[in-house]
Amino acid sequence: MEKASTTAPPGPTLQARLRQLLGGGGGRGRLNLALQGGGAHGAFTWGVLDALLQDEGLDFEGFSGSSAGAMNAVVLADGWLKGGRAGAREGLRRFWTELGQHMPWGLMTRRRGDSIGLAPAGQLLASWAGQFSPAQLNPFDLNPLRDQLAAQIDFEQLRAHCPFKLFVGTTQVNTGKLRVFREHELSVEVLLASACLPKIHRTVLIEGEPYWDGGYSANPAIFPLFYDCVSRDVLLVLLSPLRRERTPQTVTEIETRIAELGFTATFMREMRMFAQATEFATPALGGRLERRLHEMRFHMVDTSEVESLSRSDSKLIAHQPFLQRLHEQGLEHGLAWLREGAPSLGRRSTIDVKGLFG
Repeated sequence: MEKASTTAPPGPTLQARLRQLLGGGGGRGRLNLALQGGGAHGAFTWGVLDALLQDEGLDFEGFSGSSAGAMNAVVLADGWLKGGRAGAREGLRRFWTELGQHMPWGLMTRRRGDSIGLAPAGQLLASWAGQFSPAQLNPFDLNPLRDQLAAQIDFEQLRAHCPFKLFVGTTQVNTGKLRVFREHELSVEVLLASACLPKIHRTVLIEGEPYWDGGYSANPAIFPLFYDCVSRDVLLVLLSPLRRERTPQTVTEIETRIAELGFTATFMREMRMFAQATEFATPALGGRLERRLHEMRFHMVDTSEVESLSRSDSKLIAHQPFLQRLHEQGLEHGLAWLREGAPSLGRRSTIDVKGLFG
């Protein structure tokens, strides 16, 4: 894999000392997290992480994410480095609170139940903006998110002393390849690249190479948690439902579903590979790879009944009341997983990987 920096990552001894200093190493077990992207829906993941961070017995090793998933992972790591668990919770709260100040309520409308969507004015604006490229609409490349990330995250310290293994997914525009940036390569541009939707944001250049949203090639990437982490427990925090009950009928519904499938296809295929490879491998007759496959334990925060995540257009709604509602729902589901799923850490999977993805 290409490297954006020649700076070597910190050694394991330093990592261990940092975790001990900042309050890691709890008794329940170590967990890797796979955080899906989904724009404003990432506030739900904020709530899940907020719940997990309150469990003093739960430690973390690796975070893999694209787009909003990568934002959550990096903001959490930066906050943890500055102030342990409390610092991580505060960092996430600050990030999503400030992000929620960017969008006026006049562009949104309340729908059935907890669902919020774009109002006619917002839909018209989005349709109109779709007729122009980001370079035409924003010739000076103004991006409030860039300023917010630069002001909040200490990238220099994070590159040198990150308390976790981070895997930030991006897509190389000219080759279509997945590029996973590690913690010692982090920068504002890397995070912006991971969340770059080319119809909305200008293409991000890193060392002359153009990048788009990581969701096009991995949302999120699971293989780094398999190959590069010691812990065998992986918690999936998904923002797109694994199954839609209603078949799209209108042109808009069809286009929305096509886009949704495009952002989940690689993840679904990767999880299917794990299901099939595990079934095919025989630990007693195989080697390290076969044993590791059978040692993997997958868990998932179930979002199938979360109505707030059911509409794709609400991914664009970075409005504070909506984000706060998603946080509350994520917190509730995260606490439920701690009660029901966390006791199985280190012992068994709590989802049927073959049934869900095979």
